[in-house]
Amino acid sequence: MLIDAFATQRFTGNPAVVVLVPEPLPESALQNLAMEFNQAETAFLTRLAEAEYGLRWFTPEREVELCGHATLAAAQALREWGRIRAGQTVRFQTRWHGELRCRCDEHGVVMDLPVTRPIPAACPQDIHAALGLSRSVAITCVGSAGMNLTFRLHDESAVIEARPRLDLIAAYHPIGITITAPSAEDGIDFVSRFFAPNAGIPEDPVTGSAHCSLAPYWAGVLGKTTFVARQRSRRGGRLTVSLRQDRVELAGLALVTARGHVEGW
Repeated sequence: MLIDAFATQRFTGNPAVVVLVPEPLPESALQNLAMEFNQAETAFLTRLAEAEYGLRWFTPEREVELCGHATLAAAQALREWGRIRAGQTVRFQTRWHGELRCRCDEHGVVMDLPVTRPIPAACPQDIHAALGLSRSVAITCVGSAGMNLTFRLHDESAVIEARPRLDLIAAYHPIGITITAPSAEDGIDFVSRFFAPNAGIPEDPVTGSAHCSLAPYWAGVLGKTTFVARQRSRRGGRLTVSLRQDRVELAGLALVTARGHVEGW
């Protein structure tokens, strides 16, 4: 099933393929399927018990330790397949982050994910050139986490105007970088963009896992724990973000684009 996650209308948000695997497959088979689908993420589900599934995420080039938008898509797919009911919580067992939980309701899908607090880091000397921005743009390194290195820019226009050189930013972090700034739009607290050249993703449309680092940062800046965020990619997406001590709740809508099956199963 192909699903647009964090989307309020079709062909926005972040697309993910969700595959229900009838039995465990070799990692090479999962990677080949993800390469074939060629989406930012493919989520593979294996049923373990009632409303409990194993979950793994693959880009076209590698397995990743956490993917928010494909987790949201996985929960929506299970609801579409009739395997969970409205209001029911589904438990996902993952390799790196243990149990993750999602709840489907009339407002979409609410995910419970771990906080990944950024560890302070220095800005690279070539940061302005790497982001394609003038040296007059103020850039602060928020810090590094497992999935990304985050930079704060002085305003939303700089986030929109950034044209990163993927060859340079690929050296900054094993997976990718996030750029963020306060929003200029009423009702939106902050904006971001995410680039992951080492994972085969030049720019990700909407990145749930990045908000596991953005939530604690903006909580410290804005003095609040619940936010409305917008990812400023070409497709764009909107998230509700709530910081709950060492967990982050991400909520958004998910829309089905296509259904099908894998030949040979």
